[in-house]
Amino acid sequence: MQRVRILDREFDLFIKNSEIQKAVKEVAEKIDKDLAGKEVMFIGILNGSFMFASDLFKQINIDCQITFLKVASYTGTTSSGNVKRLIGVNEDLKNKVVVILEDIVDTGNTLESIIRQLIGYEPAEIKIATFLFKPDAYERTIPLDYVGLEIPNDFIVGYGLDYDGFGRNYEDIYKVVD
Repeated sequence: MQRVRILDREFDLFIKNSEIQKAVKEVAEKIDKDLAGKEVMFIGILNGSFMFASDLFKQINIDCQITFLKVASYTGTTSSGNVKRLIGVNEDLKNKVVVILEDIVDTGNTLESIIRQLIGYEPAEIKIATFLFKPDAYERTIPLDYVGLEIPNDFIVGYGLDYDGFGRNYEDIYKVVD
């Protein structure tokens, strides 16, 4: 589909699934190379990262585990600025390499809050893998270890990303039409 309608907004095709899968494979290859032989725990950030986490995890060839953390900071098309921890981590992260799996990093506020919470679990190291990165919106200095694609600061849906809870199910990514 070239254009989709979600609630009151129109969205145009922005990134096809074939390009998404190519970027996911490249991230997986880098992680496999960098983290081989280490004790690794992936933490997918819900709800948005579920498709990226699933596709990435299928491509990972190192011994590892995965769990999920749910946080929320968006209302409609803008960040509320308030990060809420909704579902916590129950696994032992002490001395493990923790790889945070994000669907998208824009301001970095959510990421900063997650890292602050995870430090208390005493991981050996924390790495960040994000499928999408909006450098023009980024307000933090946290290094991103693995980035699938850099994109402009547009509102997007699909591939796990939503508009008021809708649109996550599209395999492609769509950009809002202004």
